Amino acid sequence: MANKLKALYINCSIKKDGTKSHTQLLMNRSAQILEKEGVLVKSIHALDYKIGFGMEKDLNPEQEDQWPEIQAMIDEADILVIGSPIWLGVKASVATLVIERMYAYSGDYNDKGQYLYYGKVGGVVITGNEDGAKAVAMDVLYALSHMGYTIPPQVDCAWLGEAGPGPSYGDTEFKGEPVDRNGYDNNFTNRNATIMSWNLMHHAKMLQKNNGIDSEGNNASKWRNFTNAEDQDPQKLPKGWK
Repeated sequence: MANKLKALYINCSIKKDGTKSHTQLLMNRSAQILEKEGVLVKSIHALDYKIGFGMEKDLNPEQEDQWPEIQAMIDEADILVIGSPIWLGVKASVATLVIERMYAYSGDYNDKGQYLYYGKVGGVVITGNEDGAKAVAMDVLYALSHMGYTIPPQVDCAWLGEAGPGPSYGDTEFKGEPVDRNGYDNNFTNRNATIMSWNLMHHAKMLQKNNGIDSEGNNASKWRNFTNAEDQDPQKLPKGWK
């Protein structure tokens, strides 16, 4: 019997108090879908931890660094979802820091000789009051893919409020005036959050059932054993379909 899937949500809000994060509210929608389907879900706020700056696995003792604790959770999870607000059209600085620290481990290998993050799936959740949702999604999903994560179809969801200052996702008041729970009834956001969650789960199940991705052709330490690149003529066109 297959083990239960595990999903980790990392909220990269720049708010020190994660309970006041609008991004967390949208992440909760996705997390609750997975949890209802039997996935073991853990959600953390990155700024609840001391995370050092640097492309290193462990920055202790030069500076207080709790990143190894977060990395252990990432290693254990089958599904990773990074949540970020939009600032100046791009992802939050905390999201950049998280990805940089993950990248320091990307040259390690799993038990099949592949890079560490092979066999895992990734997605992204975005909130904001300005342009940039697709730019942040492209940025984060490319980074995860480059490190080895499998990116299923349509695994980003976002909510964008009215451009400029105004209530954020889930707000019940703005400048002392009551507002509806902003964005909660946005059909486009709710649809994409739902599709994202199911696609992450479907692909994580497929990878688990098939023991990840076949290691033939992608084991970096053995690449000369499965290629004849030295014998190939780059000027020769392939024969094409018959």
